[in-house]
Amino acid sequence: MNCTLTKVVICAFLILTTFCIYSQLKDYEFINFDDDLYITNNLNVQAGLSSESVLWAFTTSHPPYWHPVTWLSHIIDYQLYGLHPKGHHLTNLFFHIASVLILFIVLIRMTGALWQSGFVAAMFALHPLNVESVAWIAERKNVLSTLFWLITVWAYIYYSEKPNLKRYGLVFFFFTLGLMSKPTLVTLPFVLLLLDYWPLGRLKLGQERGIDEVLDKKTTNRSEFLQLLLEKIPLLLLAIGLSIATFYFQKIAGAVKSLDVFPLQARLANAMVSYFEYFGKMIWPSGLSILYPHPGNNLSTWQVILCGMALAGITIFSIRLIRKAPYFAIGWFWYLGTLIPVIGVVQVGGQAMADRFVYIPLIGIFIIVAWGFPELISKWRYKEKVLSVSSGIIIFTLLITTWKQVSHWKNSITIFRHTIRVTNTNHPSFAVIHNNFGIALFADRKNQEAISHFKMAINLMPTDFKAHYNLGIALAADGKNEEAITHYKMAIKLNPNYTDAHYNLGYALVKKGDIKGGVHHYRETLRLRPSFVMARDNLELALHRLNELD
Repeated sequence: MNCTLTKVVICAFLILTTFCIYSQLKDYEFINFDDDLYITNNLNVQAGLSSESVLWAFTTSHPPYWHPVTWLSHIIDYQLYGLHPKGHHLTNLFFHIASVLILFIVLIRMTGALWQSGFVAAMFALHPLNVESVAWIAERKNVLSTLFWLITVWAYIYYSEKPNLKRYGLVFFFFTLGLMSKPTLVTLPFVLLLLDYWPLGRLKLGQERGIDEVLDKKTTNRSEFLQLLLEKIPLLLLAIGLSIATFYFQKIAGAVKSLDVFPLQARLANAMVSYFEYFGKMIWPSGLSILYPHPGNNLSTWQVILCGMALAGITIFSIRLIRKAPYFAIGWFWYLGTLIPVIGVVQVGGQAMADRFVYIPLIGIFIIVAWGFPELISKWRYKEKVLSVSSGIIIFTLLITTWKQVSHWKNSITIFRHTIRVTNTNHPSFAVIHNNFGIALFADRKNQEAISHFKMAINLMPTDFKAHYNLGIALAADGKNEEAITHYKMAIKLNPNYTDAHYNLGYALVKKGDIKGGVHHYRETLRLRPSFVMARDNLELALHRLNELD
C-alpha cells in the first residue's frame, strides 16, 4: 500500500470511528446548564442572522468572554436548525472531526511520521476526556477555537517553509479567529516557538550542527531565538491584549474569585495536583464529571509537595533529554504551557478542574506516547507486532469507554444523575448541579424527586436564591402554597431584584387571599420588568378584586 493510499485509509478510519462513537448525539437534547445561556433562553441568538445580531455578537461580553465568532456560529445554527438540538450537536461533531483530520495532516507535514501522527489523531478523536467538549453544545467555543488553533499551526508550517508577509498574514488571521472563538488560545505563540525547535527544526538550540559550521554556537543560538521570538511579537501582543480584556470582563461579571475565597496558596496547590489528576484521568478515564468542586485548603501537604516535586523532576528530565528525545520536552511543555490559562491561578468559577480544559493540552502527552513508546522498544525483536497490537487494544478500549461516556449526555437528567453518582456532592459548589437536576426532574414531572434536590441545593448553599425560588415553584405545584410562599420570600430576601420570585409570590399571596400583598409584589414585578404582560394582567385582576381599578 503506497503512502498516499495509507493516508486516505487512516483519514477514513478517523472519520468513521469518530462519527460512529458520537452518532448518538443526533438524538440528544439541550441541557439546562449553559445551553440555556447560549441558545435556548438567549433571545439575541434566536433573533437569527441579521446586522443587529452580528453587532451584538461583537459587542457583548456575557458570559464573561469576548468570543464573537462563537456567538456567530450559534446564531447561524439557530438560523438553520431553530431549537432542534440535532443540528447544533452535529455542528460540534463536524468541528471535532475537522480538527482530528487537520491534526493528523499537520503532524505528518511537520514530522513525516505517518503512524505516530495517526495514533495522536486517533487518541485526540476518541479519548473520553474530550467528550465534554463535543457533546456539550455550550462548549462550541472549545471545539471551534481548537479548529482555528490547528489551522493556525497549519498556516505557520506553510509560512515557515518560505517566510513572507503574506503567509504571516494567514497565521495572524487564523490566530485572531481562534482568539475570537475562545480567548484561552493565548498560549499558541508559545507552542509555535516550541514547534520551531521540534519538529520544524528552525531553532537549533542544543542540537548538533554541521561539521562546516564555524560561527560561535552560543551567539548563533541567541540570534536565532531572538529572531524567532520577534517573529511572534504581533501574535503575543494580540494575545496579551485579549487576555487583559478577558480578565476585565470576568472581573466585572463577578466570575473571577477573590483571594479571600480562594487564597493563592490553595490555588497553587490545586494547580500542581490538577496537572497529575488530568494525567491520571487520561490513563484511566473513570469518574468523569461535568463539575469537579475546588478543594480549597483541604489538599494534604504531602500530596502537594509530591506533585510539585514530580512536576519539577519531569521538567528537568525533559530538558536534559532534549537533544536525544526532543519530542518529550516539546510534548511536556505543550501540556504544561497550554494548561496555564485554565489551571486555576486566576480562579474563574468554583471548579477545581474540567475535562474540557485538556482538549488541547493532552495533544502534548499523546505526542510523547506516540514517539516515545516506539523508541523505548526499538531494540525489541517483535517491535512492529507489539506496536500494532498495543495500538489496537488502546483504540478499541477508547471506543468502548468513549461510547459509554457520550451516553451520559443524552439530556439534563442523565448527565446530572451521572455527575452526582461519580462525584463528592457534599461541596457547596455542587448546589448548582442539584438545582439544575431538580429543574430537569420537575420538567419531567418527577416532582418529589425534584423537591429533594432543590432542598439538597439549599442545604449546600443556603444563599442560593434560585434554588429557593425553584423549590417554591415545585412546592406550589404540589399544593403546598404556604411553604412555597416562604421560599419565594427567601429568594427575594437574597435577591431583591428577582423578578420571577416577585411575580410568583404575588400569585401565591392572591391565591392565599392576601390581595394587598399580591398587588405589592405584582407592582414590584412591573417596576423591574415593565413589559411583563402576565404580571400586568394579574395586577389588574387583583386591583379589581380590591375595587381599586382605575
